[in-house]
Amino acid sequence: MTYSVREIYYTLQGEGAQTGRPAVFLRFAGCNLWSGREQHRADAICRFCDTEFVGTDGPGGGKFDTPEALSEAVTSAWPEGARDTQKYVVCTGGEPLLQLDTAAIGALHEAGFAVGVETNGTVGAPEGIDWLCVSPKGRAAVEQRHGDELKLVYPQLEEEAQPALFAELSFDHFFLQPLHDENIDANTRAAIDYCLEHPRWRLSLQTHKIIGID
Repeated sequence: MTYSVREIYYTLQGEGAQTGRPAVFLRFAGCNLWSGREQHRADAICRFCDTEFVGTDGPGGGKFDTPEALSEAVTSAWPEGARDTQKYVVCTGGEPLLQLDTAAIGALHEAGFAVGVETNGTVGAPEGIDWLCVSPKGRAAVEQRHGDELKLVYPQLEEEAQPALFAELSFDHFFLQPLHDENIDANTRAAIDYCLEHPRWRLSLQTHKIIGID
């Protein structure tokens, strides 16, 4: 397996239950719901993605021929002065589960990392993930129906992406995250109102955008 990675960088997790936690973000290239190119956005299953995941030329990105090489690149992004604390990596994309496998997870564990994953849920997750966040998109069928956290961008127009369809799945946390577009204020109000009416759901904000960090 050659792992194609858009970027690797150290920051704070900005969303969901792990908000505020220092982490290395390992962003894999490629997705199965959108090509990542603007000319294809209107016809994509997921049309609201705000992430650059095309290519391997981002900071820390590249092609890694072995799990160990990938793990070494992630380790190099963790600050030297914090090596005695619990290291945490967030595997994201694009869609990370198109590439992340048990060998890579094992190598990251060997390097001392707890492994988090943010996935659209269309691909079953391999064993060994320490924190699994599923974020359903549009009409795409959700295959991964259990995990630690379900985070739904809201509102979505598709019938397949309505909160009520996911509320009884086997997750420990359920979040609504306002869709960040030109209607962000109205979307935030709608998410707040839904959470107030359906207390199983909690509000997730994209705090990295609010405070201006990557």
